[in-house]
Amino acid sequence: MVKKSIEFFFDPKSVAVVGASEAPGKLSSVIIDSLISSGFPGRVVPVNPKYSSVRGLKCFPSVSEIENGVDLAVYALPSARTPEALRDSAGKTRGAVIVSGGFGETGEAGKGLEREIKDIAKETGIRVIGPNCMGIYDAISRLDTFFIPRTRISRPVAGGLSIISQSGSFAITAMDELAGEGIGVARVVSYGNKADVNEADCLRFLAEDEHTKAVAVYIEAISDGRAFIEAASFCASKKPVFAIKVGKRGAGALSALSHTGAIAGNYEAYRAAFRKSGVIELDGYEEFIAACKAFGSGSGASGPRVIIITDGGGMGVSLADACVEAGLEVPPLSEDLKERVQDGLPSYFSIGNPIDLTGSVTDEMYADALEKTLSDDSFDIAIVAALWGPPGLTDELPSLISERSLAIKKPVLVCSPGGAFTRSKSELFRRSGFPVFQTPEAAVKAASILARASASRRGG
Repeated sequence: MVKKSIEFFFDPKSVAVVGASEAPGKLSSVIIDSLISSGFPGRVVPVNPKYSSVRGLKCFPSVSEIENGVDLAVYALPSARTPEALRDSAGKTRGAVIVSGGFGETGEAGKGLEREIKDIAKETGIRVIGPNCMGIYDAISRLDTFFIPRTRISRPVAGGLSIISQSGSFAITAMDELAGEGIGVARVVSYGNKADVNEADCLRFLAEDEHTKAVAVYIEAISDGRAFIEAASFCASKKPVFAIKVGKRGAGALSALSHTGAIAGNYEAYRAAFRKSGVIELDGYEEFIAACKAFGSGSGASGPRVIIITDGGGMGVSLADACVEAGLEVPPLSEDLKERVQDGLPSYFSIGNPIDLTGSVTDEMYADALEKTLSDDSFDIAIVAALWGPPGLTDELPSLISERSLAIKKPVLVCSPGGAFTRSKSELFRRSGFPVFQTPEAAVKAASILARASASRRGG
């Protein structure tokens, strides 16, 4: 059977929760909570033969008995009961999200159950996400099948970043951190053991998705390398795609096997596949979050040339060193640009790259220096290292910088290390739409990833 598109997963009009329960702490109960609290506008249909209603909603004994069926069914059942319930849904649902564990990751019996899921998907045409997954969090359609309460894991607002992840825990941790940073997402897909829908299916969909401006991928193993390269190449030709590969060697590879049943394979083959398809490979969780923050906050870069603006000379030097080590360029200002930046500033200010505005800085000086340098063709990315000690800096600084840089459409990354007072001011930058990094190294990682994406688009 030819596989159907997965577009309907991201705009369902009706969702059944199979195994529905009102018992606190049950996965199905949390999923219903997630759907309701997300503001999902479609129909939520509980399914469980033990109840006539759940949460005030009419409860059906099986999916097969739901009049007119549903677009999507979420299965929160013991693994042994899931294949029968999925087969019973044939003709009544287009897609299934199987959140339950106990399949290919657990041993031979689980692998047998997972094979049944695959066979049923092929026979019936039902597209399946999972098993052993979280499913979908969609900030656009407000679908939320995640079984972690919002009181424990925050959900990001709507934005342009989409995340696809073999690991549910990795996806929710990233979501929680991005929500705290004010970074929005479009779609988040946790696909687990990928009995049917895999990363290639997701990449093909996201390539054409108007709401997705960049794609982040967490990979443990890829079973069909050719399909991945084709889908990733297609997606990367339209928007930035960056990926973290885990389970590279040794203990990590063994952990991947026990986690989703994934056989990690030769890491060098993955590196080659990423290079061939134009995917930007990331090294570890910190880079993954840096990339999400950078791409989730606005404009991409057109090159590797960085202007650094700060009110602390030592911080500027630290940033410049980190940029050079990361392969970025920190070019000097031309004489003409130097004169334009110097105009109106005290003569003792250091107008180079970095620009050191010293402890005499004001909001206007920061904004003016940023506008003049970033609008110049010499620079592609700005790192603003705002240290909040100088008395001339006020709460108006972030909004003023935002106003001056908005029309330039080049990325501005904020590096703002410090304690409680600084962190409170960092929130002002986040509200103004800037990605904020607490260390020079993290800010430079983000700048480097933006530059690498630019080089990838140019075929470099």
